[in-house]
Amino acid sequence: MTFESLFKPIRMGSLDLPNRIVMAPLTRMRASSADAIPTELQAEYYAQRASAGLIIAEATAISPDGYGWADTPGLWNAAQVRGWRKVTDAVHAAGGRIVAQLWHTGAIAHPDLRAGALPLSASDVNVQHESVTRQGRVPTVAPRPMTEAEIRQTVADYARAARNAMDAGFDGVQILANYLYLLAQFLNRTTNRRVDRYGGSIENRARILFEVVEAVLGEVEPARVGVKISPMHEHGPFAANDETLPMAEYAIRELGGYGLSHLLLMGNTTDFTGTPLEHLMDDGMFRHFRPIYRGTLIANVKMDAARGTALIDAGLADMVAFGRPYIANPDLVERIANGAALAEIDWTTVYGAGPQGYTDYPSLRLCTV
Repeated sequence: MTFESLFKPIRMGSLDLPNRIVMAPLTRMRASSADAIPTELQAEYYAQRASAGLIIAEATAISPDGYGWADTPGLWNAAQVRGWRKVTDAVHAAGGRIVAQLWHTGAIAHPDLRAGALPLSASDVNVQHESVTRQGRVPTVAPRPMTEAEIRQTVADYARAARNAMDAGFDGVQILANYLYLLAQFLNRTTNRRVDRYGGSIENRARILFEVVEAVLGEVEPARVGVKISPMHEHGPFAANDETLPMAEYAIRELGGYGLSHLLLMGNTTDFTGTPLEHLMDDGMFRHFRPIYRGTLIANVKMDAARGTALIDAGLADMVAFGRPYIANPDLVERIANGAALAEIDWTTVYGAGPQGYTDYPSLRLCTV
């Protein structure tokens, strides 16, 4: 197969992209531990992958309150902006395009990362997952419910981070609104027990998402703003319930009215069998939401060249985001184009410090010299 559809140029918002292969956001824990500043090593890493039609940078905290994963970067101060500028300059010099992903971890954070303070969330519900601290992975704790004033400040923090991203030279931003993080904690009925205007009904629980979108759009034109969102099924409070799909349908339908540059939709990362999401297994996610969201749609999770081509040819996606393949294959575009085998990941080095397993995977050109 030639996978021609992956190599057709596309206009995404205000960006002209040379192909439809997207590097998905990947947390790799290589930022400065003390101050969440991106490093020269990260600039090298992203520049190596600049042949992607689009790079979505790793999840990046919008504020100290939003920071909740050790050794990840931030976008709330001038030093972090300068660090990211080195990354975006390197990507642009290599001919690439890169957008920032805006992140508030909410209840996934841990007091060990917050000078002993409890993490913030919609309600005081422990998400029963893991926090990644500088000492290692530890169980999450019950967070503190946010006041309405803290919600307003968080919305403002998203806007500031979006402005900082553009000052840092990014080509756009993506709002992270799924998985187990803050915005998803508000959307989910089980983790949101509020009785004010941010809780209760689907519309109320989604209120913070649209306030964040509108605040970001006050700083960045819609053609450079995207959202990552999808229904999911995890254990504990994030187990799918009878409102998981209606909430996702409502949120995604409403997002379609903002003229955004893209929506990144994740397929199932866990087994949906026996849950209200069972019919969304595999390509069912994209079949279900393609008629609901008519803007540029990026499909993600368990993608290879054949599946991505089939999704584009069927009209179920416009672009395809590859995550794990980009860890060990900085030249994934060239490998797909040449029908070359993909390198295998050294899982012991995915998270950690230094270049090993980060910037030392050879390109196809170096492999054949």
